[in-house]
Amino acid sequence: MQSVINLVEEKAKAYGLVKVTKIKLVVGKMTMAFPEALEMAFSALSRGTVAQSAKLEIEQREVRLRCPNCELEFVPELPYFTCLRCGHVAYQFIQGRELYLEYFEGEGEG
Repeated sequence: MQSVINLVEEKAKAYGLVKVTKIKLVVGKMTMAFPEALEMAFSALSRGTVAQSAKLEIEQREVRLRCPNCELEFVPELPYFTCLRCGHVAYQFIQGRELYLEYFEGEGEG
């Protein structure tokens, strides 16, 4: 979370923002980054920064897989990663492992 706040501070300064009002993160369920833990870290680490009063929005993304055998894209029944069509156990992640800052909003001087 510290790296997100550092990035937001750096970019806010570059854009002439004095206050960040909203930060949106995208978090895949396979990252095991729990929204409550991210919110707690954000609350503690943003104090004294341009983001201290920002609303933190977290979009959690479901795990989506593609079966290399039959090409089916599916949401697995966790914790199992077996293809729902053909039963193949190998897979490719389409979604669910991401963890990134999608955007932030803020206010400039005046």
